[in-house]
Amino acid sequence: MKVANMVDYVNWTAADYSSSQTISAENGVITVSESGTISGTSSSAVTSNLVIASDAEVSATSIIIAGNSTTTVNGKLTLDNSDRIIPGSKVIVADGGTLILGGYVSTTLGLIEFSGSADTPHGGGGTIEIAAGTTPSIIGYITNITPNDTIILDGLTANGVNYNDGVYTLTNNGTAISGTSSFQLPAANEGTTFTVTTVGGKTYLNADVVVCFLAGSMIRTADGEVAVEDLQIGDQVVTFDSETGVESVRPVVWAGKASATAHVGLPNDQAGYPVRILKGAVAEGVPYKDLLVTSEHCMFFDGKFVPVRMLVNGSSIFYDKSIVAYDYYHIETAEHAVISANGMLTESYLDTGNRRSFRQEGKVASIGGRAKTWAADAGAELCVDRAFVEPLFRKLEARKGSVAEGLRHADVVELTNDADLHLVTETGAVVRPVRHEGQRYSFMLPANVSSVRIVSRASRPADVIGPFVDDRRQMGVAVGDITFVTAARQENIVVHLAETKPEGWHADASQAEAAWTAGNAVLPLSGLTDGNMGLLSLNVVAAGPYVVEAQKEDVQVLSA
Repeated sequence: MKVANMVDYVNWTAADYSSSQTISAENGVITVSESGTISGTSSSAVTSNLVIASDAEVSATSIIIAGNSTTTVNGKLTLDNSDRIIPGSKVIVADGGTLILGGYVSTTLGLIEFSGSADTPHGGGGTIEIAAGTTPSIIGYITNITPNDTIILDGLTANGVNYNDGVYTLTNNGTAISGTSSFQLPAANEGTTFTVTTVGGKTYLNADVVVCFLAGSMIRTADGEVAVEDLQIGDQVVTFDSETGVESVRPVVWAGKASATAHVGLPNDQAGYPVRILKGAVAEGVPYKDLLVTSEHCMFFDGKFVPVRMLVNGSSIFYDKSIVAYDYYHIETAEHAVISANGMLTESYLDTGNRRSFRQEGKVASIGGRAKTWAADAGAELCVDRAFVEPLFRKLEARKGSVAEGLRHADVVELTNDADLHLVTETGAVVRPVRHEGQRYSFMLPANVSSVRIVSRASRPADVIGPFVDDRRQMGVAVGDITFVTAARQENIVVHLAETKPEGWHADASQAEAAWTAGNAVLPLSGLTDGNMGLLSLNVVAAGPYVVEAQKEDVQVLSA
Protein backbone atom coordinates (compact mmCIF):
# COMPACT_ATOMS: atom_id res chain seq x y z
CA MET A 1 0.00 0.00 0.00
CA LYS A 2 1.16 3.54 -0.71
CA VAL A 3 0.47 6.57 1.43
CA ALA A 4 1.41 10.17 1.00
CA ASN A 5 1.31 13.36 2.95
CA MET A 6 -1.07 15.68 1.12
CA VAL A 7 1.61 18.36 1.09
CA ASP A 8 3.95 16.07 -0.87
CA TYR A 9 2.29 14.38 -3.85
CA VAL A 10 5.56 13.11 -5.35
CA ASN A 11 7.58 11.44 -2.61
CA TRP A 12 5.41 8.45 -1.76
CA THR A 13 6.53 6.31 1.14
CA ALA A 14 5.65 2.75 2.10
CA ALA A 15 4.12 2.20 5.52
CA ASP A 16 3.77 -1.01 7.53
CA TYR A 17 0.68 -0.84 9.72
CA SER A 18 0.93 -4.37 11.07
CA SER A 19 2.73 -3.47 14.27
CA SER A 20 1.38 -1.78 17.37
CA GLN A 21 1.89 1.82 16.45
CA THR A 22 0.21 5.15 15.95
CA ILE A 23 -0.20 6.32 12.36
CA SER A 24 0.33 10.05 12.06
CA ALA A 25 1.44 12.65 9.56
CA GLU A 26 3.48 15.68 10.40
CA ASN A 27 1.37 17.92 8.19
CA GLY A 28 -1.89 16.40 9.26
CA VAL A 29 -3.14 14.30 6.32
CA ILE A 30 -2.33 10.80 5.07
CA THR A 31 -3.58 9.70 1.65
CA VAL A 32 -4.06 6.03 0.77
CA SER A 33 -3.92 5.73 -3.01
CA GLU A 34 -3.73 1.96 -3.57
CA SER A 35 -5.85 -0.97 -2.44
CA GLY A 36 -4.75 -3.08 0.50
CA THR A 37 -5.22 -3.81 4.19
CA ILE A 38 -4.52 -1.71 7.28
CA SER A 39 -3.88 -4.11 10.15
CA GLY A 40 -3.11 -3.22 13.72
CA THR A 41 -3.49 -4.35 17.30
CA SER A 42 -5.76 -3.21 20.08
CA SER A 43 -3.39 -0.28 20.67
CA SER A 44 -2.95 0.78 17.02
CA ALA A 45 -4.44 4.19 16.29
CA VAL A 46 -4.91 6.56 13.39
CA THR A 47 -4.56 10.04 14.85
CA SER A 48 -4.04 12.03 11.64
CA ASN A 49 -6.62 12.86 9.02
CA LEU A 50 -6.80 9.97 6.55
CA VAL A 51 -8.05 10.09 2.95
CA ILE A 52 -8.98 6.96 1.01
CA ALA A 53 -8.45 7.92 -2.64
CA SER A 54 -11.21 7.32 -5.18
CA ASP A 55 -9.52 4.30 -6.79
CA ALA A 56 -8.43 2.62 -3.54
CA GLU A 57 -10.21 -0.26 -1.78
CA VAL A 58 -8.98 -0.61 1.80
CA SER A 59 -9.85 -3.07 4.58
CA ALA A 60 -9.10 -2.13 8.20
CA THR A 61 -8.60 -4.62 11.03
CA SER A 62 -7.98 -3.79 14.71
CA ILE A 63 -7.61 -0.08 13.96
CA ILE A 64 -8.64 2.77 16.25
CA ILE A 65 -9.59 6.07 14.61
CA ALA A 66 -8.79 8.60 17.30
CA GLY A 67 -7.26 11.96 18.14
CA ASN A 68 -10.21 14.00 16.81
CA SER A 69 -9.17 12.90 13.33
CA THR A 70 -11.29 12.58 10.20
CA THR A 71 -11.15 9.68 7.76
CA THR A 72 -12.61 10.66 4.39
CA VAL A 73 -13.72 7.84 2.10
CA ASN A 74 -13.59 8.72 -1.60
CA GLY A 75 -12.97 5.09 -2.62
CA LYS A 76 -13.95 2.07 -0.54
CA LEU A 77 -13.22 1.33 3.14
CA THR A 78 -14.28 -1.77 5.09
CA LEU A 79 -14.48 -1.74 8.89
CA ASP A 80 -15.02 -4.93 10.90
CA ASN A 81 -15.98 -5.64 14.50
CA SER A 82 -12.37 -5.20 15.65
CA ASP A 83 -12.26 -1.54 14.57
CA ARG A 84 -13.21 1.41 16.75
CA ILE A 85 -13.98 5.08 16.22
CA ILE A 86 -13.35 7.23 19.28
CA PRO A 87 -15.91 10.03 19.88
CA GLY A 88 -14.51 13.28 18.54
CA SER A 89 -13.19 11.47 15.49
CA LYS A 90 -15.33 10.46 12.53
CA VAL A 91 -15.52 8.73 9.17
CA ILE A 92 -17.00 10.78 6.32
CA VAL A 93 -18.33 9.04 3.21
CA ALA A 94 -17.84 11.39 0.27
CA ASP A 95 -19.90 11.49 -2.92
CA GLY A 96 -18.92 8.36 -4.85
CA GLY A 97 -17.33 6.75 -1.79
CA THR A 98 -18.39 3.47 -0.15
CA LEU A 99 -18.06 2.46 3.51
CA ILE A 100 -18.71 -1.20 4.29
CA LEU A 101 -19.59 -1.97 7.90
CA GLY A 102 -18.54 -5.61 7.92
CA GLY A 103 -19.57 -6.25 11.49
CA TYR A 104 -18.66 -2.80 12.83
CA VAL A 105 -21.45 -1.56 15.11
CA SER A 106 -21.86 1.88 16.65
CA THR A 107 -24.39 3.26 19.10
CA THR A 108 -22.78 6.70 19.23
CA LEU A 109 -24.18 9.48 17.07
CA GLY A 110 -21.90 11.34 14.70
CA LEU A 111 -19.02 8.86 14.27
CA ILE A 112 -20.11 8.07 10.71
CA GLU A 113 -21.61 10.61 8.34
CA PHE A 114 -22.22 11.37 4.71
CA SER A 115 -20.53 14.41 3.21
CA GLY A 116 -23.36 15.75 1.09
CA SER A 117 -25.42 18.88 1.60
CA ALA A 118 -29.18 19.08 1.50
CA ASP A 119 -28.73 22.19 -0.62
CA THR A 120 -27.13 20.16 -3.44
CA PRO A 121 -29.57 17.28 -3.91
CA HIS A 122 -28.37 16.47 -7.42
CA GLY A 123 -24.95 15.18 -6.36
CA GLY A 124 -23.81 11.60 -6.81
CA GLY A 125 -24.15 10.62 -3.17
CA GLY A 126 -22.17 8.20 -1.01
CA THR A 127 -22.89 4.59 -0.03
CA ILE A 128 -22.80 2.79 3.33
CA GLU A 129 -23.25 -0.99 3.24
CA ILE A 130 -24.23 -2.78 6.45
CA ALA A 131 -23.36 -6.47 6.91
CA ALA A 132 -26.00 -9.18 7.20
CA GLY A 133 -27.11 -9.79 10.77
CA THR A 134 -26.86 -6.14 11.78
CA THR A 135 -30.25 -4.62 12.60
CA PRO A 136 -31.40 -1.56 10.65
CA SER A 137 -31.38 0.45 13.88
CA ILE A 138 -27.70 1.26 13.27
CA ILE A 139 -28.94 3.68 10.60
CA GLY A 140 -30.06 5.92 13.44
CA TYR A 141 -26.45 6.72 14.27
CA ILE A 142 -25.45 7.76 10.73
CA THR A 143 -25.70 11.51 10.22
CA ASN A 144 -25.99 14.00 7.36
CA ILE A 145 -28.05 11.75 5.08
CA THR A 146 -28.91 13.78 1.99
CA PRO A 147 -30.55 13.06 -1.38
CA ASN A 148 -28.81 10.39 -3.48
CA ASP A 149 -26.99 8.88 -0.49
CA THR A 150 -27.54 5.12 -0.35
CA ILE A 151 -27.65 2.69 2.56
CA ILE A 152 -27.42 -1.02 1.69
CA LEU A 153 -28.65 -3.69 4.11
CA ASP A 154 -27.21 -7.10 3.31
CA GLY A 155 -29.41 -10.15 3.77
CA LEU A 156 -32.75 -8.32 3.86
CA THR A 157 -35.56 -8.31 1.31
CA ALA A 158 -37.78 -5.22 1.24
CA ASN A 159 -39.47 -3.10 -1.39
CA GLY A 160 -41.03 -0.35 0.67
CA VAL A 161 -40.89 1.66 3.87
CA ASN A 162 -43.60 3.09 6.12
CA TYR A 163 -42.99 6.30 8.03
CA ASN A 164 -44.99 7.08 11.16
CA ASP A 165 -44.14 9.56 13.91
CA GLY A 166 -40.40 9.42 13.28
CA VAL A 167 -40.17 5.64 12.89
CA TYR A 168 -39.31 3.97 9.58
CA THR A 169 -40.44 0.36 9.11
CA LEU A 170 -39.17 -1.67 6.16
CA THR A 171 -41.86 -3.61 4.32
CA ASN A 172 -42.12 -6.25 1.64
CA ASN A 173 -45.29 -6.07 -0.44
CA GLY A 174 -46.83 -3.85 2.20
CA THR A 175 -46.05 -6.08 5.20
CA ALA A 176 -43.35 -5.33 7.77
CA ILE A 177 -40.47 -7.72 7.20
CA SER A 178 -39.78 -10.34 9.85
CA GLY A 179 -37.35 -9.60 12.64
CA THR A 180 -36.20 -6.11 13.56
CA SER A 181 -37.25 -3.96 10.63
CA SER A 182 -37.54 -0.48 12.12
CA PHE A 183 -35.17 2.42 12.60
CA GLN A 184 -35.17 6.10 13.42
CA LEU A 185 -32.97 8.86 12.01
CA PRO A 186 -31.14 11.62 13.87
CA ALA A 187 -33.35 14.66 14.40
CA ALA A 188 -31.65 16.64 11.62
CA ASN A 189 -32.47 13.90 9.09
CA GLU A 190 -35.95 13.00 10.30
CA GLY A 191 -38.40 12.99 7.42
CA THR A 192 -35.90 11.85 4.80
CA THR A 193 -37.73 9.80 2.19
CA PHE A 194 -36.26 6.63 0.69
CA THR A 195 -36.77 4.57 -2.43
CA VAL A 196 -36.42 0.91 -1.39
CA THR A 197 -35.44 -1.93 -3.71
CA THR A 198 -33.84 -5.36 -3.29
CA VAL A 199 -31.27 -6.65 -5.77
CA GLY A 200 -29.27 -9.85 -5.28
CA GLY A 201 -30.16 -10.29 -1.61
CA LYS A 202 -29.31 -6.70 -0.71
CA THR A 203 -31.84 -4.00 0.13
CA TYR A 204 -30.99 -0.53 -1.17
CA LEU A 205 -32.34 2.54 0.63
CA ASN A 206 -31.76 5.48 -1.67
CA ALA A 207 -32.42 8.90 -0.15
CA ASP A 208 -34.87 10.25 -2.66
CA VAL A 209 -34.19 12.64 -5.45
CA VAL A 210 -37.01 11.45 -7.67
CA VAL A 211 -36.74 13.27 -11.00
CA CYS A 212 -39.53 11.91 -13.17
CA PHE A 213 -42.74 12.31 -15.16
CA LEU A 214 -46.13 10.98 -14.18
CA ALA A 215 -48.19 8.96 -16.63
CA GLY A 216 -49.75 10.96 -19.42
CA SER A 217 -46.80 13.29 -19.94
CA MET A 218 -46.48 13.65 -23.70
CA ILE A 219 -42.88 13.51 -24.95
CA ARG A 220 -42.08 14.96 -28.35
CA THR A 221 -40.59 12.32 -30.65
CA ALA A 222 -39.70 12.05 -34.32
CA ASP A 223 -43.13 10.45 -34.80
CA GLY A 224 -45.08 13.02 -32.82
CA GLU A 225 -46.20 13.23 -29.19
CA VAL A 226 -45.97 9.93 -27.26
CA ALA A 227 -46.99 9.28 -23.64
CA VAL A 228 -43.90 8.73 -21.51
CA GLU A 229 -45.20 5.37 -20.27
CA ASP A 230 -45.36 4.11 -23.86
CA LEU A 231 -41.80 5.00 -24.86
CA GLN A 232 -39.43 2.11 -25.48
CA ILE A 233 -35.69 1.71 -25.89
CA GLY A 234 -34.79 2.73 -29.43
CA ASP A 235 -37.60 5.26 -29.85
CA GLN A 236 -36.37 8.58 -31.27
CA VAL A 237 -37.01 11.64 -29.09
CA VAL A 238 -36.51 15.26 -30.11
CA THR A 239 -33.82 17.07 -28.11
CA PHE A 240 -32.78 20.71 -28.04
CA ASP A 241 -29.28 22.16 -27.83
CA SER A 242 -29.17 24.12 -24.56
CA GLU A 243 -27.14 26.95 -26.11
CA THR A 244 -28.43 27.26 -29.69
CA GLY A 245 -31.87 25.68 -29.44
CA VAL A 246 -31.16 23.57 -32.51
CA GLU A 247 -33.29 20.43 -32.62
CA SER A 248 -31.89 16.94 -33.10
CA VAL A 249 -33.15 13.39 -32.66
CA ARG A 250 -31.66 10.93 -30.18
CA PRO A 251 -32.64 7.36 -29.35
CA VAL A 252 -33.94 6.31 -25.95
CA VAL A 253 -31.23 4.11 -24.39
CA TRP A 254 -33.11 3.28 -21.19
CA ALA A 255 -36.66 3.63 -19.87
CA GLY A 256 -37.61 3.09 -16.24
CA LYS A 257 -40.68 3.01 -14.04
CA ALA A 258 -41.13 3.16 -10.27
CA SER A 259 -43.89 3.78 -7.74
CA ALA A 260 -44.24 6.37 -5.01
CA THR A 261 -46.49 7.00 -2.04
CA ALA A 262 -46.63 10.42 -0.42
CA HIS A 263 -45.62 10.67 3.24
CA VAL A 264 -48.33 12.80 4.80
CA GLY A 265 -46.99 15.20 7.42
CA LEU A 266 -43.64 15.98 5.83
CA PRO A 267 -42.91 19.28 4.06
CA ASN A 268 -44.57 19.27 0.65
CA ASP A 269 -41.31 19.08 -1.29
CA GLN A 270 -40.14 16.10 0.77
CA ALA A 271 -43.46 14.31 1.15
CA GLY A 272 -43.50 13.01 -2.41
CA TYR A 273 -46.54 14.84 -3.75
CA PRO A 274 -46.27 15.51 -7.48
CA VAL A 275 -46.17 19.07 -8.79
CA ARG A 276 -48.92 20.10 -11.20
CA ILE A 277 -48.05 22.80 -13.75
CA LEU A 278 -51.35 24.07 -15.10
CA LYS A 279 -52.02 24.52 -18.79
CA GLY A 280 -50.67 27.93 -19.82
CA ALA A 281 -48.83 28.53 -16.52
CA VAL A 282 -45.56 29.39 -18.27
CA ALA A 283 -46.79 31.06 -21.46
CA GLU A 284 -49.77 30.93 -23.79
CA GLY A 285 -50.14 27.23 -24.58
CA VAL A 286 -47.10 26.24 -22.47
CA PRO A 287 -47.64 23.63 -21.31
CA TYR A 288 -50.45 22.79 -23.71
CA LYS A 289 -52.07 20.64 -21.02
CA ASP A 290 -51.41 20.14 -17.31
CA LEU A 291 -48.00 18.58 -16.65
CA LEU A 292 -47.37 16.39 -13.60
CA VAL A 293 -43.77 15.87 -12.47
CA THR A 294 -41.92 15.11 -9.25
CA SER A 295 -40.66 18.04 -7.21
CA GLU A 296 -36.97 17.70 -8.08
CA HIS A 297 -37.64 17.45 -11.80
CA CYS A 298 -35.94 20.28 -13.66
CA MET A 299 -37.53 22.61 -16.17
CA PHE A 300 -35.47 24.49 -18.76
CA PHE A 301 -35.45 28.31 -18.78
CA ASP A 302 -33.01 30.69 -20.46
CA GLY A 303 -30.28 28.09 -20.87
CA LYS A 304 -30.53 26.65 -17.35
CA PHE A 305 -32.26 23.79 -15.55
CA VAL A 306 -34.30 24.80 -12.49
CA PRO A 307 -35.94 22.29 -10.07
CA VAL A 308 -39.69 22.76 -10.31
CA ARG A 309 -40.01 22.86 -6.49
CA MET A 310 -38.40 26.31 -6.62
CA LEU A 311 -41.19 27.61 -8.88
CA VAL A 312 -44.20 26.40 -6.86
CA ASN A 313 -46.50 29.39 -6.25
CA GLY A 314 -49.49 27.48 -4.90
CA SER A 315 -51.80 28.77 -7.64
CA SER A 316 -50.71 27.90 -11.18
CA ILE A 317 -47.89 25.60 -10.07
CA PHE A 318 -48.69 23.59 -6.97
CA TYR A 319 -48.32 20.30 -5.08
CA ASP A 320 -51.27 18.14 -6.04
CA LYS A 321 -52.18 16.54 -2.71
CA SER A 322 -55.07 14.67 -4.26
CA ILE A 323 -52.47 12.25 -5.67
CA VAL A 324 -50.91 10.25 -2.84
CA ALA A 325 -49.82 7.13 -4.76
CA TYR A 326 -48.64 7.00 -8.34
CA ASP A 327 -46.27 5.46 -10.87
CA TYR A 328 -43.56 7.63 -12.36
CA TYR A 329 -41.45 7.22 -15.47
CA HIS A 330 -38.25 8.45 -17.01
CA ILE A 331 -36.35 8.05 -20.23
CA GLU A 332 -32.63 8.33 -20.82
CA THR A 333 -30.71 9.40 -23.89
CA ALA A 334 -27.00 8.66 -24.29
CA GLU A 335 -26.26 12.16 -23.02
CA HIS A 336 -28.41 14.18 -20.65
CA ALA A 337 -30.59 16.37 -22.83
CA VAL A 338 -33.28 19.04 -23.05
CA ILE A 339 -36.53 17.42 -24.21
CA SER A 340 -40.16 18.54 -24.54
CA ALA A 341 -43.05 17.33 -22.34
CA ASN A 342 -46.55 18.72 -22.97
CA GLY A 343 -44.85 21.44 -25.01
CA MET A 344 -42.61 22.53 -22.12
CA LEU A 345 -38.84 22.20 -22.15
CA THR A 346 -37.51 19.88 -19.47
CA GLU A 347 -34.86 17.20 -18.91
CA SER A 348 -34.21 13.59 -19.79
CA TYR A 349 -32.98 11.21 -17.08
CA LEU A 350 -29.49 11.71 -15.63
CA ASP A 351 -28.25 8.66 -13.74
CA THR A 352 -26.65 10.04 -10.58
CA GLY A 353 -26.65 6.63 -8.96
CA ASN A 354 -30.33 5.79 -8.46
CA ARG A 355 -31.04 3.74 -11.59
CA ARG A 356 -31.62 0.68 -9.37
CA SER A 357 -34.68 2.45 -7.95
CA PHE A 358 -36.51 1.84 -11.25
CA ARG A 359 -37.78 -1.27 -12.97
CA GLN A 360 -37.88 -1.77 -16.73
CA GLU A 361 -40.85 -2.91 -18.76
CA GLY A 362 -40.88 -3.88 -22.44
CA LYS A 363 -37.41 -3.80 -23.95
CA VAL A 364 -34.70 -4.22 -21.30
CA ALA A 365 -31.19 -2.78 -21.34
CA SER A 366 -28.33 -3.17 -18.88
CA ILE A 367 -26.32 0.01 -18.58
CA GLY A 368 -23.15 0.02 -16.52
CA GLY A 369 -20.47 2.61 -15.96
CA ARG A 370 -20.01 5.28 -13.35
CA ALA A 371 -22.77 7.33 -11.80
CA LYS A 372 -22.99 10.69 -13.52
CA THR A 373 -22.96 14.13 -11.94
CA TRP A 374 -24.58 17.42 -12.75
CA ALA A 375 -21.23 19.16 -12.77
CA ALA A 376 -19.69 16.90 -15.41
CA ASP A 377 -22.57 15.39 -17.40
CA ALA A 378 -25.57 17.72 -17.40
CA GLY A 379 -27.10 18.85 -20.67
CA ALA A 380 -27.30 22.38 -19.27
CA GLU A 381 -26.30 24.20 -16.11
CA LEU A 382 -28.28 23.36 -12.98
CA CYS A 383 -29.16 26.71 -11.41
CA VAL A 384 -30.57 27.19 -7.92
CA ASP A 385 -29.23 30.71 -7.40
CA ARG A 386 -31.84 33.05 -5.97
CA ALA A 387 -30.66 35.86 -8.27
CA PHE A 388 -31.76 33.79 -11.28
CA VAL A 389 -34.69 31.85 -9.87
CA GLU A 390 -36.59 34.56 -7.98
CA PRO A 391 -37.25 36.79 -11.05
CA LEU A 392 -38.44 33.68 -12.88
CA PHE A 393 -40.69 32.76 -9.94
CA ARG A 394 -42.13 36.29 -9.82
CA LYS A 395 -42.79 36.26 -13.57
CA LEU A 396 -44.70 32.97 -13.40
CA GLU A 397 -46.55 34.08 -10.28
CA ALA A 398 -47.65 37.30 -12.01
CA ARG A 399 -48.94 35.30 -14.96
CA LYS A 400 -51.33 33.17 -12.91
CA GLY A 401 -54.23 35.50 -13.75
CA SER A 402 -53.93 34.38 -17.37
CA VAL A 403 -54.46 30.72 -16.49
CA ALA A 404 -57.97 29.72 -17.50
CA GLU A 405 -58.62 26.50 -15.61
CA GLY A 406 -57.66 24.81 -12.36
CA LEU A 407 -56.18 27.85 -10.60
CA ARG A 408 -55.79 27.35 -6.85
CA HIS A 409 -55.81 29.88 -4.04
CA ALA A 410 -52.32 29.89 -2.56
CA ASP A 411 -52.11 29.23 1.17
CA VAL A 412 -51.21 32.25 3.28
CA VAL A 413 -48.14 31.56 5.40
CA GLU A 414 -48.45 32.96 8.91
CA LEU A 415 -45.12 34.01 10.47
CA THR A 416 -44.01 34.81 13.99
CA ASN A 417 -40.79 36.11 15.52
CA ASP A 418 -41.44 34.29 18.80
CA ALA A 419 -38.81 31.55 19.07
CA ASP A 420 -40.56 29.84 22.01
CA LEU A 421 -37.08 29.20 23.39
CA HIS A 422 -36.79 26.76 26.28
CA LEU A 423 -34.64 23.93 27.60
CA VAL A 424 -35.46 20.25 28.04
CA THR A 425 -33.50 18.10 30.50
CA GLU A 426 -32.55 14.43 30.10
CA THR A 427 -35.67 13.51 32.09
CA GLY A 428 -37.94 15.44 29.72
CA ALA A 429 -38.61 18.32 32.11
CA VAL A 430 -39.12 21.67 30.38
CA VAL A 431 -37.27 24.70 31.75
CA ARG A 432 -38.55 28.15 30.77
CA PRO A 433 -36.39 31.28 30.99
CA VAL A 434 -36.48 33.13 34.30
CA ARG A 435 -35.16 36.23 32.57
CA HIS A 436 -35.13 37.54 28.98
CA GLU A 437 -33.39 40.83 28.29
CA GLY A 438 -32.66 41.65 24.65
CA GLN A 439 -30.67 38.76 23.20
CA ARG A 440 -29.97 37.21 26.60
CA TYR A 441 -32.03 34.29 27.88
CA SER A 442 -31.36 32.94 31.40
CA PHE A 443 -32.54 29.61 32.81
CA MET A 444 -32.30 28.29 36.37
CA LEU A 445 -31.03 24.70 36.35
CA PRO A 446 -31.23 22.27 39.26
CA ALA A 447 -28.16 20.38 40.40
CA ASN A 448 -26.86 17.27 38.64
CA VAL A 449 -28.15 17.94 35.12
CA SER A 450 -25.56 16.50 32.74
CA SER A 451 -26.99 18.03 29.57
CA VAL A 452 -29.93 19.99 28.24
CA ARG A 453 -31.53 20.42 24.86
CA ILE A 454 -31.99 23.93 23.51
CA VAL A 455 -35.44 23.75 21.96
CA SER A 456 -37.18 26.39 19.88
CA ARG A 457 -39.36 26.86 16.88
CA ALA A 458 -37.55 26.08 13.65
CA SER A 459 -38.36 26.83 10.03
CA ARG A 460 -36.77 26.49 6.64
CA PRO A 461 -35.72 29.63 4.73
CA ALA A 462 -37.43 28.11 1.68
CA ASP A 463 -40.74 28.22 3.58
CA VAL A 464 -40.26 31.58 5.27
CA ILE A 465 -38.86 33.56 2.34
CA GLY A 466 -40.02 31.53 -0.64
CA PRO A 467 -39.24 28.34 -2.58
CA PHE A 468 -36.84 30.29 -4.80
CA VAL A 469 -34.41 30.19 -1.85
CA ASP A 470 -32.58 26.86 -2.06
CA ASP A 471 -32.12 26.44 1.68
CA ARG A 472 -34.22 23.70 3.25
CA ARG A 473 -32.42 23.39 6.56
CA GLN A 474 -34.48 23.71 9.71
CA MET A 475 -33.10 26.84 11.37
CA GLY A 476 -33.77 27.36 15.06
CA VAL A 477 -31.73 30.03 16.84
CA ALA A 478 -28.17 31.28 16.46
CA VAL A 479 -26.43 31.03 19.82
CA GLY A 480 -23.35 33.05 20.68
CA ASP A 481 -21.72 32.98 24.10
CA ILE A 482 -23.07 30.65 26.79
CA THR A 483 -22.31 30.97 30.50
CA PHE A 484 -23.16 28.94 33.59
CA VAL A 485 -23.07 30.83 36.89
CA THR A 486 -23.18 29.31 40.38
CA ALA A 487 -22.77 30.97 43.75
CA ALA A 488 -19.03 30.27 43.56
CA ARG A 489 -17.98 30.71 39.91
CA GLN A 490 -18.80 31.47 36.29
CA GLU A 491 -17.98 29.07 33.46
CA ASN A 492 -17.99 29.77 29.72
CA ILE A 493 -19.36 26.98 27.50
CA VAL A 494 -17.98 26.80 23.96
CA VAL A 495 -18.72 23.24 22.83
CA HIS A 496 -21.25 24.54 20.29
CA LEU A 497 -18.49 26.57 18.61
CA ALA A 498 -16.15 23.60 18.16
CA GLU A 499 -15.59 22.14 14.70
CA THR A 500 -17.25 18.89 15.78
CA LYS A 501 -20.54 19.91 17.34
CA PRO A 502 -23.06 18.04 19.49
CA GLU A 503 -26.25 16.69 17.96
CA GLY A 504 -28.67 19.27 16.60
CA TRP A 505 -26.21 22.04 15.68
CA HIS A 506 -25.59 23.08 12.08
CA ALA A 507 -21.94 22.62 11.21
CA ASP A 508 -22.44 24.48 7.92
CA ALA A 509 -24.29 27.49 9.33
CA SER A 510 -21.88 28.72 11.94
CA GLN A 511 -19.67 31.72 12.41
CA ALA A 512 -16.64 32.09 14.63
CA GLU A 513 -18.72 33.42 17.52
CA ALA A 514 -22.13 31.78 17.00
CA ALA A 515 -23.75 28.56 15.80
CA TRP A 516 -27.27 27.77 14.60
CA THR A 517 -29.43 25.06 16.11
CA ALA A 518 -31.86 22.99 14.06
CA GLY A 519 -34.54 23.63 16.69
CA ASN A 520 -33.47 20.89 19.10
CA ALA A 521 -29.77 20.94 19.98
CA VAL A 522 -27.88 19.09 22.71
CA LEU A 523 -25.76 21.17 25.08
CA PRO A 524 -23.47 19.01 27.27
CA LEU A 525 -22.76 20.58 30.65
CA SER A 526 -19.67 18.49 31.43
CA GLY A 527 -20.23 18.19 35.15
CA LEU A 528 -20.85 21.91 35.71
CA THR A 529 -24.03 21.20 37.68
CA ASP A 530 -22.60 18.38 39.79
CA GLY A 531 -23.86 19.31 43.24
CA ASN A 532 -24.62 22.87 42.07
CA MET A 533 -27.72 24.61 40.89
CA GLY A 534 -27.02 27.60 38.71
CA LEU A 535 -28.02 30.05 36.01
CA LEU A 536 -27.45 29.07 32.38
CA SER A 537 -27.46 32.08 30.06
CA LEU A 538 -27.59 32.02 26.25
CA ASN A 539 -26.88 34.95 23.96
CA VAL A 540 -29.21 34.47 20.96
CA VAL A 541 -27.78 36.60 18.17
CA ALA A 542 -30.38 35.69 15.52
CA ALA A 543 -33.78 34.03 15.46
CA GLY A 544 -36.82 33.78 13.19
CA PRO A 545 -39.12 34.53 11.65
CA TYR A 546 -40.83 31.16 11.82
CA VAL A 547 -43.78 29.55 10.11
CA VAL A 548 -46.56 29.22 12.69
CA GLU A 549 -47.45 25.58 13.23
CA ALA A 550 -49.29 23.69 15.92
CA GLN A 551 -47.03 23.44 18.95
CA LYS A 552 -46.97 20.50 21.35
CA GLU A 553 -47.89 21.34 24.89
CA ASP A 554 -45.10 21.25 27.43
CA VAL A 555 -45.40 18.39 29.86
CA GLN A 556 -43.74 20.05 32.83
CA VAL A 557 -42.56 23.56 33.60
CA LEU A 558 -39.86 24.02 36.23
CA SER A 559 -39.72 27.80 36.12
CA ALA A 560 -41.44 30.58 34.24
